[in-house]
Amino acid sequence: MAAVAPNPADTAATAVDDREPQREAVPSLESQRRQIENGRGRPLQVGESWFLVGQHWYKQWEVYVQGGDQDSSTFPGCINNAELFEDQVNWRLKKGLVEGEDYVLLPAAAWHYLVNWYGLEHGQPPIERKVVELASIHKVDVYSVELLLVQHSDMDTPHTAQFSQTDSVDLVLHTAREQFLVSPQDESRLWIKNAEGSFERLCNTRVTVLDAALKTGQVVVMETRNKDGTWPSAQRHDMSSTLEEEEDFQGQPGICGLTNLGNTCFMNSALQCLSNVPQLTEYFLKNRYLEELNFCNPLGMKGEIAQAYADLVKQAWSGHHRSIVPQVFKTKVGHFASQFLGYQQHDSQELLSFLLDGLHEDLNRVKKKEYVELCDAAGRPDQEVAQEAWQNHKRRNDSVIVDTFHGLFKSTLVCPDCGNVSVTFDPFCYLSVPLPVSHKRVMEVFFVSMDPRRKPEQHRLVVPKKGKISDLCVALAKHTGISPERMMVADVFSHRFYKIYQLEESLSSILDRDDIFIYEVSGRAAIGENSREDVVLPIYLRERTPARDYNSSYYGLMLFGHPLLVSVPRDRLSWDALYHILLYRLSRYVTRPSSDDEDDGDEKDLEDKDSLPKPGHVTEGSSQDPGLEQAGPSSRVVSGSRAPVDNSPGPSHWPQRARRKHLFTLHTVNSNGTSDRSTFNEDTHAQPYIAIDWEPEMKKRYYDEVEAEGYVKHDCVGYVLKKAPVQLQECIELFTTVETLEKENPWYCPTCKQHQLATKKLDLWMLPETLIIHLKRFSYTKFSREKLDTLVEFPIRDLDFSEFVIKPQNDSARELYKYDLIAVSNHYGGLRDGHYTTFACNKDSGQWHYFDDSSVSPVTENQIESKAAYVLFYQRQDVARRLQTQASSSKPPASSACGAPPKSESMDVN
Repeated sequence: MAAVAPNPADTAATAVDDREPQREAVPSLESQRRQIENGRGRPLQVGESWFLVGQHWYKQWEVYVQGGDQDSSTFPGCINNAELFEDQVNWRLKKGLVEGEDYVLLPAAAWHYLVNWYGLEHGQPPIERKVVELASIHKVDVYSVELLLVQHSDMDTPHTAQFSQTDSVDLVLHTAREQFLVSPQDESRLWIKNAEGSFERLCNTRVTVLDAALKTGQVVVMETRNKDGTWPSAQRHDMSSTLEEEEDFQGQPGICGLTNLGNTCFMNSALQCLSNVPQLTEYFLKNRYLEELNFCNPLGMKGEIAQAYADLVKQAWSGHHRSIVPQVFKTKVGHFASQFLGYQQHDSQELLSFLLDGLHEDLNRVKKKEYVELCDAAGRPDQEVAQEAWQNHKRRNDSVIVDTFHGLFKSTLVCPDCGNVSVTFDPFCYLSVPLPVSHKRVMEVFFVSMDPRRKPEQHRLVVPKKGKISDLCVALAKHTGISPERMMVADVFSHRFYKIYQLEESLSSILDRDDIFIYEVSGRAAIGENSREDVVLPIYLRERTPARDYNSSYYGLMLFGHPLLVSVPRDRLSWDALYHILLYRLSRYVTRPSSDDEDDGDEKDLEDKDSLPKPGHVTEGSSQDPGLEQAGPSSRVVSGSRAPVDNSPGPSHWPQRARRKHLFTLHTVNSNGTSDRSTFNEDTHAQPYIAIDWEPEMKKRYYDEVEAEGYVKHDCVGYVLKKAPVQLQECIELFTTVETLEKENPWYCPTCKQHQLATKKLDLWMLPETLIIHLKRFSYTKFSREKLDTLVEFPIRDLDFSEFVIKPQNDSARELYKYDLIAVSNHYGGLRDGHYTTFACNKDSGQWHYFDDSSVSPVTENQIESKAAYVLFYQRQDVARRLQTQASSSKPPASSACGAPPKSESMDVN
């Protein structure tokens, strides 16, 4: 408390006998003595006031009352404490005063009795002190904490004020505001200057001077928020800095951009949406948050997120900034949520969820949360259970966020075994609604024909989303006329087969980014004793590269081009035959030798692969061909999981005839094409991979790289597959549809006493003032990740939820479920990259604007709906009317509202 106290006549005090002493009824001296001594003997209680009385005067009074003669010359006169003061200007107590020697302590009632009976020396202030608890001992805090109060704008002119250790910091702020004549409408805050010269915010003004560790002589700086919503300290290096300075700018409040700090568009979008929720912004602009800051909530953030957000709102709605830099807010978010540290791109809805939860806990009016047991309906009426659930929620959670954004679900779970039904009512802050998902999937593939003259064809195929590889072949067969039985599907990556698929495998294992090649192979012959089947061989292309070490004769090998799957008649498996078959298959982009000097192969055989010359006699394990013959009887290659690297030892290649004039040589290699193999005797079902190795000069002379990489687009690639738009109401209906729980998230049935894959249904029971609807555009499964770019058509105004709310309602209540759109968070781009922006309706002007980081521009309503819409903010119409009524009572009405057609606007908004 400040040293200068009110006049004793104006100060309420509790008498020892609970009666206020009357000046005209002065008791006898003996009664006076008993009343004062009884008061002095009472124990000290923390927070109550005691008064210092000079020992000299008090001893004189004792002599007077003990004498029993009221006319005695020992009459003490008015209470005079002059001997306790160091001076009679500031009325500062002398140092080192001792109780019992220099002064006595009297409780408030006893003090007021004495003042009533004898009066107080003119001009002297009462010396009132509070009882404090120090180290579990109650004592009177005789010496006040003397603080030096200064204004931020004038640090060199301190004002001295004295406070008890039990006084609140709020009293210090109040005293400073009075001293420096701060207007009641202006917001102020305090900093303390530490011994090392740094400054520290006094955030919680409800704590005591003792708890804030304020010491005598400490400098306390008061600063008052600028008209543009910033703080003076924001421009000083010793405190904080956040804004781009702009002089003399005056624009529409709320029409303010946010600078992108580096991939922070997701944060800017969420902030702009929340900033345009009228009742929440008014709550901060009118400083109602100051009295509700919760600094002690273990689930909160010490009030720091709420204060950082308040600073942003006040700056954005001051009308003095085109754009502000949210650096301090970004730092606060990263401090309390490590996932947002750094400058990676994140999800605007994820940031919004964190911010709503953080604001709620920082502003929670419940200071001590009691334990509340969640109860099942157990057959009770829905209205009774719902009311109980909401009351229990409010017993632990009561804030402006709850008032504005929280609603109530009805959740119904049914056990598939025993039929037990569990009904609970759960609060929610936003709705995450699914989008109707098509059961079809569009895939792009390349078809490689067996005809060497045909270039690979790019096809766009429509297949079942949950289909198999065989469905992909069937879809391609409709375009090519080739039987699905003559197709093999492979994932090609980095010039090699990343995986060769079985027909029964799921299409979900193929990602949209994979390069899928479908190869035509020869048909499967009937299996019998005299049957003949073709062997399908995976073929890689490699080029020898000179060694970097010129002292070494080693040549490296580098994969290039597109690999092939080539059908080879099983009874003609020899190196010579395979060479000619491959030369034929490569004939579109490999030039034939022009004379026998360069190749002695049979020209006719190269033309007709069905009449290839028979290979030389090959026996199992022979030196000429110790592997191909054991490739297995299947006409299809042996497939498996992603091809591993094989580093098994062995000779470097298959033996071959010493024919130097061939264009290339052939080798067996592992599935990665990185090391050679000589035998597959260890596993008769192992798939041989063949490498075509080119010398650089031969490749340069005979291999046409441009032609080899060429392909054509089938007509289907040009088709534009339009997705039909869906209505927002369809998403809400899908949200309330019965579903079966997933294996990863079973429900424990209290009747069966085990976890069950129960059916679950969510229904809407109570909706909030502002309804946030999150469109679940991002889909994540075990094998795939995708963004749904479906156009969701949503109404700008008059969105009626009455058909979705199952709480019994009369006709008049139906009007409480109509909503108007006030903001949209947009996401453009795909999963790996993208950009967030915002559409928002200004609460004062009713004009819609497009917020793209620091850029802001006016838009019309017909520009708002797009495939980018991600998070929708709807305000209940009765709330909008209430806010307009409140606004009209305090200022001229706005030109339009968000529920009405916007007026054109021509102002320059960056």
